[in-house]
Amino acid sequence: MDTVTLEPSLYTVKAVLILDNDGERLYAKYYDGTYPSVKEQKAFEKNIFSKTHRTDSEIALLEGLTVVYKSNIDLFFYVIGSSQENELMLMAVLNCLFDSLSQMLRKNVERRSLLENMEGLFLAVDEIVDGGVILESDPQQVVHRVALRGEDVPYSEQTVTQVLQSAKEQIKWSLLR
Repeated sequence: MDTVTLEPSLYTVKAVLILDNDGERLYAKYYDGTYPSVKEQKAFEKNIFSKTHRTDSEIALLEGLTVVYKSNIDLFFYVIGSSQENELMLMAVLNCLFDSLSQMLRKNVERRSLLENMEGLFLAVDEIVDGGVILESDPQQVVHRVALRGEDVPYSEQTVTQVLQSAKEQIKWSLLR
């Protein structure tokens, strides 16, 4: 027998990408060494965008990878897995990411609001996928966990934006007294 049997793996997701309507990267997280350099990643992203931005389908096979994608207003969301990967699993990740962001951004899923809430995006992706392993596919759970992680975080673990926002609030209230 010449066929190679592939063992099932928990490492189903190779990358999560969000591109704008010009094909420029807004968010990219690669989970394996398929595209080790930023130059190779950008070339792959240009290729994937050129093949998918004018189609209505949701699945593409590109460079030996399975790509599931969705567009909304001025954003393109991509979840990438191996060519043998189950498209339904990848689609569950894509839908969970999109629905989580939709709830977090109050259904205003577009470029500007996403850029203003990048820390929420980072937390959401980390709750959904870790190292290529799917952790969660329920958007309600993701939104709940992101909200919990955003509250009462010590300064050492907060983003610079969160610390600056907190400082602005304190200064504003001290001036109003």
